[in-house]
Amino acid sequence: MALRPVQVNIKALDAPTVGRFWAEALGWSAYSPGVTTYVGPAGGPVWPDPVAVCIDVVPVPEPKTTTKNRVHLDLATTSAAHQTELVARLKALGATPAHVGQGDVPWTVLADPEGNEFCVLEPRETYRDTGPIAAVVVDCVDPRAMARFWSEAIDWTLHEVTDDHAVLRSAKGVGPYLEFLRTPDVKTVPDRVHLDLLPYPGDDKAAEVARLRALGATDLDVGQGDVPWTCLTDPEGHEFCVCALS
Repeated sequence: MALRPVQVNIKALDAPTVGRFWAEALGWSAYSPGVTTYVGPAGGPVWPDPVAVCIDVVPVPEPKTTTKNRVHLDLATTSAAHQTELVARLKALGATPAHVGQGDVPWTVLADPEGNEFCVLEPRETYRDTGPIAAVVVDCVDPRAMARFWSEAIDWTLHEVTDDHAVLRSAKGVGPYLEFLRTPDVKTVPDRVHLDLLPYPGDDKAAEVARLRALGATDLDVGQGDVPWTCLTDPEGHEFCVCALS
């Protein structure tokens, strides 16, 4: 029994606009099968995608606060020229420079049209085969504790764990990394960005949710009502959802 991350959930006032931004940013396509805007590789919507961790933009009535998101995306580049070109193109699409205390670093920090921070990385060999999303990055207090929980919660392989950093990736060696970075700040507002997990065919969702609770997850009520997914938080309070196979 295990779960797999299948999409990054982003809340937005204007989901179609934010969805179009991310589709253009990643070279993917935006689809609106219902109230959400799904962003995935071109060629038609596939859910779950067998390689990519896609994006689902969900409309909400509240704007993002000025507090920095504790979950963000890192985008991969293949050369210095590609990084420069991508940053310029993203700004033309509506991204703006963001200052999160990064100082003088080789990557560029931007925010999408609704203020969700993300990074355009300098070329790194580690991310040469991830696709456009290099990593989903989570700020945390204790990377080792996060590694213990998430390496049991999902079927991804733990590649590295230190006091400052923990790294997981699909055991198939495809798609982005999931990274936990130690930061001095603590969570104070609900996450604007979170992961959605999915059981494998034949696995029991209720049993998976019970397993997560035993690992330290906590039930979360965000007013979702009677829905087919289950809202939880990890041991540091990061929200995530366990979806149901359709």
